[in-house]
Amino acid sequence: MKLNFELDEWQKEVMQAEGNLCINSGRQVGKSAISAVKVAEYIATNPNKKVLVISVTEDQAEMMLQKILIHLFDNHKNKISKGKDKPTKHLIKLTNKSEVRCKAVGQYGIGVLGMTLDILVVDEAAYMPEPIWQSVTPMLLTTGGSVWLISTPNAKEGYFYDAYTKPEMGFKTFHINSEEVAEQRPEPQRTIMLNYLRSEKARMTDLQYAQQYLAQFLEELRQLFPDQLIHKCQTAKRKTSPPDQKREEYFLGVDVARMGEDESTFEVLQKIQGYLIHCENKITQKTLTTETTKIVITMDQHYDFKKIYIDDGGLGVAVFDQLLQEDQTKRKVVPINNATRSIEKEATRRKKLLKEDLYLNLLRLMERGEIQLLDDPEIFLSLKSLMVEYSSTTNQIKIYGRYTHIAEGLIRAAWCVRENYLNPYIFFA
Repeated sequence: MKLNFELDEWQKEVMQAEGNLCINSGRQVGKSAISAVKVAEYIATNPNKKVLVISVTEDQAEMMLQKILIHLFDNHKNKISKGKDKPTKHLIKLTNKSEVRCKAVGQYGIGVLGMTLDILVVDEAAYMPEPIWQSVTPMLLTTGGSVWLISTPNAKEGYFYDAYTKPEMGFKTFHINSEEVAEQRPEPQRTIMLNYLRSEKARMTDLQYAQQYLAQFLEELRQLFPDQLIHKCQTAKRKTSPPDQKREEYFLGVDVARMGEDESTFEVLQKIQGYLIHCENKITQKTLTTETTKIVITMDQHYDFKKIYIDDGGLGVAVFDQLLQEDQTKRKVVPINNATRSIEKEATRRKKLLKEDLYLNLLRLMERGEIQLLDDPEIFLSLKSLMVEYSSTTNQIKIYGRYTHIAEGLIRAAWCVRENYLNPYIFFA
């Protein structure tokens, strides 16, 4: 078997394992890579088999299928179907009548109802909406097939947590610690990984690091936005009619991609007597700061925003500076980044605005039923990924997550309900 990486011992065990599998691992250990190899080898050596790879979002599912296709091309090229059955971004068919399909299942799994499978692979299973499991597990009933769950841990609840902790569910479990994996890698990769982990440990809290890299489920961590609350709020539809710029107020929240990240997001909220409706969610990938600025200006020409709240940390400062130079946007743009900054609340005192303030403002709006969010799976995933950590010693909370880009745009746009507290002249800390 030809591989472009050397298998770790735990990866060899995964390749040999049969039945239901639950891989609970830290980040950057190769869990997706070995899962792709295992799927590819399974369909190449077993005829007439059907495998489905599911994830909440389209991008995640397609990424796994690409890895499967690469392994098949390197090791079983003659078995890949051609012509009308050639691979697509959603389906790979082999000449032995086996196939693997990927699907984004959204929030309810309706798109996969009725399928019959031999293997179900669930990528980032800890972040899957709970209603999904009722839709997907029956697909294995008649074949006696297996479920392979792959994920870093999230909250101490749900199907993935139960599969990992309850032997009666019948899963063979794997716990993969990023530090242990790094120690066992050959040089120079060992040193590279350990240095990276040291830098991550320095910037993260102990609990955050333990969850993300030591793959630990922790009592002290809770999901900030419960699944039920997100579902309750996701009732808005995308706006199809042109905005009435004379009668309607619109606000834009922008999260600019940071160094090493791909996606910037633009979240549009309409305010009606203090009530917010999420009417547009726009995501761009690998865009220059000048392109991001043009998108904001174009959206403003359409909506005539009352305020544009932008993350001016990192690369965002370049976008903020460019918007300040434009007559169209210079009086609308307000910088709010994740650092502490002083904001005029009254003439005689200042208030510290923290990232936690922004998130708790959105949580409050959702709990009170004062905001409608778009019914999109990417929005659900972003909100679900957010964890809240409470320190009893400092009496403080910390909020973080893995897929925060949409949420970061939303919390800025939603700050419009507090806009009376904002002085347009915001001083950098």
